[in-house]
Amino acid sequence: MTHLTSIVLRGLCTASLMCAAAAPLVAQESGPAATPVAIGTTSTPSGTPSTPAGTPEGTGTTGSPDAPTPPPDPAPADDAQESFFRSTDIGGLVDAYYDYYSTKPGGDAQFRNFDTKHNQFALSMAQVWIAKAATSDSRTGFKVKLNFGPGSSLINAYEPGTNEFIQNIEEGYLTYLAPIGKGLQVDVGKFVTQHGAEVIEAKDNWNYSRSLLFALAIPYYHSGVRATYAINDKVTVMGNIVNGWNNVVENNSAKTLGAQVILKPVPALSIAQNYMAGPEQPNDADGGWRHLSDSTVTYTISPAFSVMANYDYGTDTVAGQRVRWQGIAGYAKAQLTKWLAVSPRMEWYDDPSGFTTGTVQALREATGTIELKPSDALMWRIEVRHDFSDAAVFEMPDGALKKSQTSIGFGVLYSFSTKS
Repeated sequence: MTHLTSIVLRGLCTASLMCAAAAPLVAQESGPAATPVAIGTTSTPSGTPSTPAGTPEGTGTTGSPDAPTPPPDPAPADDAQESFFRSTDIGGLVDAYYDYYSTKPGGDAQFRNFDTKHNQFALSMAQVWIAKAATSDSRTGFKVKLNFGPGSSLINAYEPGTNEFIQNIEEGYLTYLAPIGKGLQVDVGKFVTQHGAEVIEAKDNWNYSRSLLFALAIPYYHSGVRATYAINDKVTVMGNIVNGWNNVVENNSAKTLGAQVILKPVPALSIAQNYMAGPEQPNDADGGWRHLSDSTVTYTISPAFSVMANYDYGTDTVAGQRVRWQGIAGYAKAQLTKWLAVSPRMEWYDDPSGFTTGTVQALREATGTIELKPSDALMWRIEVRHDFSDAAVFEMPDGALKKSQTSIGFGVLYSFSTKS
């Protein structure tokens, strides 16, 4: 864009000089025109003396009536285009890994997301995105994030829609910042869920593998409308109405409602409380509502050490029977140097109905992650994880079942953003 703009400016300057040389009298009679002030520039202060009448304009010490007039400033349209790209973020991510599992699964490892393959170098996901935030100066915005690879298939595994292109759109929505109070942001489209302490992109989490709560207790995404309002710098609220859990295409005649409150009583402490409720069974089966309560607390003890906790509790009605699930995860992150961090995580997850795991069981896991970050764009994580169950659910290659599974993994992530 900068190269194109400079070419246009040189063309305008050449045209101005040719016109001035060909018709000097016209230029003299018309007088100096008012120079428009471009967006992002500073106009001349009102107190600055104007050029005396009869004094030729220009930078030289001796003027001439035949001297060419200075070239005009860039057209406002060019400035608008540059302003658009200055306010737009374009980015991408590549996530690849190697995992070795003690159970040596032939397919996907159980109760894992995105790092599911045993003893092979694998691509988890590749992303590209473009986004523009809505502001008081430009009230419309948008976000489109495309996701490719095995990760996108796992995210959309429960999508009722049959259009394969849907699974490559991780997020796609329009934004409008309504001039209500401090600004009410309204998003319409497909967006990732507000629930959970972790997100789809490993680079934004403290660990490489995702937690049991992320994999089993909460949805990945929603399609609908959400509205967010910051009451002040300590309280932000959000409400949404969506099709349901993980469905762009509706699977019943009802809608699901969600709400969120984020509290930041002091800069070091953040408390996020989410609640969602609505019928989720296909074709309105059973007539029951699914409820999910999700709580996350993050506390920054010092710039080098932070802790976090996440608790989920959910219920639903399946075949006339009430089912439930719950779990809690605890995290810590020690930033030892600018390029080295250590992050342990421990979890307990209870599925007494077997609704989310397929087996009546209580799961636990402990993870230790070492993060090496030689640059802002490149990250390497080394991770050891041990999963336990009170039921024999981890299958060995010979078909035998065990109550535990250990894995060691190496994740490499490269990302870029024009805003970072």
